[in-house]
This record gives sequence, structure tokens and C-alpha cells, in this order.
Amino acid sequence: MEFKPHRIDFAKEFAKMKNIPEILDNGYDKTPNPYTEKDALEFIQQEIVKKPMERFLIYWNNEVAGEIGITLKEDVFRLNAEIGYFISKNYWGNGLATLAVGKMTAYTFANFEVVRIVAGVFDFNKSSMKVLEKNGYYLESVRKKAVIKKGKIMDDYIWVKLKDEPAATNTKK
Repeated sequence: MEFKPHRIDFAKEFAKMKNIPEILDNGYDKTPNPYTEKDALEFIQQEIVKKPMERFLIYWNNEVAGEIGITLKEDVFRLNAEIGYFISKNYWGNGLATLAVGKMTAYTFANFEVVRIVAGVFDFNKSSMKVLEKNGYYLESVRKKAVIKKGKIMDDYIWVKLKDEPAATNTKK
């Protein structure tokens, strides 16, 4: 598993990869649905100019298998970053999310002035909760009825990793 930067010429494939109901259902509603090639191009253009990079494509056996990144917070939350990721459905079950989250967590703490990485997970996404737990994130809180997604009100699980906590030990694939 390796990270590579986003590329403009990958916009069409990125849109196709992201425009899967299981992927869109686990993200924020600010992500367009359907997710078009134009949406992907605009997103990629915003991301490729950031230094250090905040988002990466996840490669597995020389094929794009997903995406991962952080959103740096501002104002009084400026020492926080929010992590987000997805693995293409074809690659589920290979442990890629666990490997990617471990790598992105280490990268974030090494390259950004943050002391805390946060992940919000909708109550139905137990797989993502396991990924975070395997990487040393802890469940900080459950925000009851905090999210509405596709007309359904649900809980939002807040997972956290602090910089001074020991790194999780993941085996490389």
C-alpha cells in the first residue's frame, strides 16, 4: 500500500470511484451526489497546490484503491485535524483502510502542527470504527442524534488520536 498525490488526469476515474452509494452514504452531504467529473476536477485542483499535501490517493498493487486525507481546523481548534478516507468497494476486506489510517496518522503528526486527530463515524459504519481502534484511536464520545443522513437521524461516534499517544503497530501488506 502506498500514497500518491492526486492528478488532474485522474478526475474522471476519481469521480467514478467516489460516486458509489456506499461511499457517498458514509460522507458529509457537502460532497455532491452524484459526484461528477467536474466535481472531481475542482476538488483535485484545490488539493494539488497544498504544501505539505493534505490528501492522497491510496494505491494497492499499482491500482488506485481509495483516498485519504485530513482537514485542518481553524481558530481555537487550529491544533486539530479531521481525518477522512474511503476504500473502493473492490478493495474492501484487504486491510487497506487500517494501513492507510496508520500511515496518514503518522504523516499528519510529522508534517503539521496538530496535537489531535479526530474522526467522526456514523453509527452504522462499524468497519470504520474498527479501523480507527486498530490504529490507537479511542472513542471520545457519542453525539446522540447529531446527524441526519438520507432522512434518518443517527448518532455520530467521535474517535480521537492524540499526538503523545504511542503509535499503533500495523503489519505492512
